[in-house]
Amino acid sequence: MAKVAFIGLGTMGYPMAGHLAKAGHEVCVYNRTLAKSEQWVAQFGHRLAETPADAARGAEFVMTCVGNDDDLYQVALGEEGALKGMSANAVLIDHTTASAEIARQLDSACRARQCGFLDAPVSGGQAGAENGALGIMVGGAAASFARAEPIIAVYAKATKHLGEAGSGQLTKMVNQICIAGLLQGLAEATHFLKRAGLDGDAVFDVIQHGAAGSWQMSNRHTTMLNDEYEFGFAVDWMRKDLSLVLDEARRNGARLPVTALVDQFYADVQNLGGGRWDTSSLLKRLEPGE
Repeated sequence: MAKVAFIGLGTMGYPMAGHLAKAGHEVCVYNRTLAKSEQWVAQFGHRLAETPADAARGAEFVMTCVGNDDDLYQVALGEEGALKGMSANAVLIDHTTASAEIARQLDSACRARQCGFLDAPVSGGQAGAENGALGIMVGGAAASFARAEPIIAVYAKATKHLGEAGSGQLTKMVNQICIAGLLQGLAEATHFLKRAGLDGDAVFDVIQHGAAGSWQMSNRHTTMLNDEYEFGFAVDWMRKDLSLVLDEARRNGARLPVTALVDQFYADVQNLGGGRWDTSSLLKRLEPGE
């Protein structure tokens, strides 16, 4: 069993830290809102810290799962950031979906303190976090990954080491590019079948088992047909992720016309008041008055 710090108890981090506690690891948590840390401790036991540095002191592994690059910089490299409390040979494992550039910065800062670093963004949403069935894409030194893999496996269904620091974040960008295109196609297909007078449930019951099938189709077609979006991965979060994708594409020269277009479609959904709707709400911009 390991001594672990978990920093960031949001939709994803809260259950992920819970899996570590239930697996028998010694866990110390930190969250910017103290009440959330207190709630977690009341549910799972263990202890909380009032700063990231305090949470990280004595920990073998320090996990972060926060909102964006700025949040990550603050909890890792700020005046009371985790690195101020980490011991030599500890490993910082970042589960935030962030830029590849900040992953490289953190890797350099960790090396300077003789610590390991892994950028390890996740896929699978809230359900994946709660069920301990996340897909985790990892960049960083192979030795750090070998040490951390058994710990990460507590809340992962699949974990893959993909190369040097930044590789995990770049792979998460590939993931989001795929999802954006899939959801726009699913939205258009749903809109089309309704206009054609078809039974949506019957259509998807057939085609989800063929070449058109996907996780998004299997898990979102019913709610899309029922015009239900008050759940899931928010449009605001997807736009944050796609901004990272498009920024990286401008740096590496990749051409992403469909991704850029879907990003603007998500802006339309935000303008409809759907910033917190699930990403499958792309259908709403095709049927705004229905």
